[in-house]
Amino acid sequence: MSDRAADSASPVEPSIGIGVVHLFGKLGPAVDSDAIKAAAKEAEAQGVQVVTVAVLGHKADIAFMALHADLWLLRDFQTALRQGGLEIVDSYVSLTELSEYAAGLPEETKQARLYPKLPPEGKPAWCFYPMSKRRNPDQNWYELAFERRKELMYDHGATGRKFSGRVLQLITGSTGIDDYEWGVTLFCEHPDDLKEVVYTMRYDEASARYAEFGPFYTGMVAPLGALLSRLQ
Repeated sequence: MSDRAADSASPVEPSIGIGVVHLFGKLGPAVDSDAIKAAAKEAEAQGVQVVTVAVLGHKADIAFMALHADLWLLRDFQTALRQGGLEIVDSYVSLTELSEYAAGLPEETKQARLYPKLPPEGKPAWCFYPMSKRRNPDQNWYELAFERRKELMYDHGATGRKFSGRVLQLITGSTGIDDYEWGVTLFCEHPDDLKEVVYTMRYDEASARYAEFGPFYTGMVAPLGALLSRLQ
C-alpha cells in the first residue's frame, strides 16, 4: 500500500472533518487471512482508524469501518482488502460533520464528532444504518422553517442524551456522496441497547414523521486476528 500511496495523486481531504467508509465483506475460500491482516496493519500505520466487526445475518460476514482525512488512503485500504480475497458485498461512504443545529455545542463535543477516536472501550455491540429525511408532499423536511427543524432536532437529541454512557453514536454526512443523507453508527455494551435506543428515538417527530431508514447491519466489534480465526 505504501508504494501505491506514494504513486497516487495529491491527498483528497474534506476542508473539515474526515472521511469514513464502511465496507461489508464475505469470507470465501479465496480469502488470504494474512493479506487481510497485513492490509489493516499497513492502513493503521498510515494513520487510518480501522474498526473490525463480525456481522450477524446473511448480508455479510465481516465489516471494516475505516476513517481518515485522505480519501486515497481509504481507497488503498479497500483495494488491499479486495486483493486479499475479500468479496465486498456492500459499502457506505460518508464524512464526519457538524450539524447545522450544533452551533451551541461545547468545543470538546464538536471535536469528538469531527475527529472521533474509535472503537470506544467496553462497547462491543455494533450497528450501522443509513437514513434520509422525507420529501413527501405532506412530509417534506426541507420545506420546514429552520427554527422548526432546529426545535425538532433538539427534541430528538434530548431523547438520545438519555442514553449517554450506554450508547456512543456517530452520525456522518453523505448527502451528494452516497444513496442516503446520513450514516449512523452505534456502539453499545449490550445488543438490546441498540434495539432500545433506535426504538425509543423513532417516536420523536423528527423520526416518526420525517425519517427514512436504509438497511441495518449488526455485529460485534473484535480485534481482526481473533475475528478472522473465529469466522474461518
